[in-house]
Amino acid sequence: MFNPSPEQVRRFFIDTWAKHRASAPLIGLEPLALDVMKAHPEYWSLLEQAAGAPRTRGAEEAPQVPEHNLYLHLSLHLAIEEQLSIDQPRGLGREFERLAAAKGERHAALHEILECLGETMWRAQRDGTPPDAQGYLECVRRRG
Repeated sequence: MFNPSPEQVRRFFIDTWAKHRASAPLIGLEPLALDVMKAHPEYWSLLEQAAGAPRTRGAEEAPQVPEHNLYLHLSLHLAIEEQLSIDQPRGLGREFERLAAAKGERHAALHEILECLGETMWRAQRDGTPPDAQGYLECVRRRG
């Protein structure tokens, strides 16, 4: 299982944004990550600032951004997009479609699911257990 450090997560999003700005080719998860970032214009100036920081800077010198409002948020969106692409947990796709219809907008539905995923991950970390897929899906079912 891939378990990136917070710095690796930041670097992934920053590098993807920098590639986008330079019209460089994107690989792997980068196109999906870029779509997630494009859906969040409120973060663009922070990403611009971070992408402009030289790679040789230490974390203490890098532009300060609210990572819980930026990198964690983007990471949860990316995780949900991956989950939707394979319908895991099974039924998540159907629940997403229901939420999107109820909210009238894809992004609003994603945010409903994001709340549940965040809570599920928090509980798993707190309890030292694997994430509860059924509990996650039940949370999503209660949203809307």
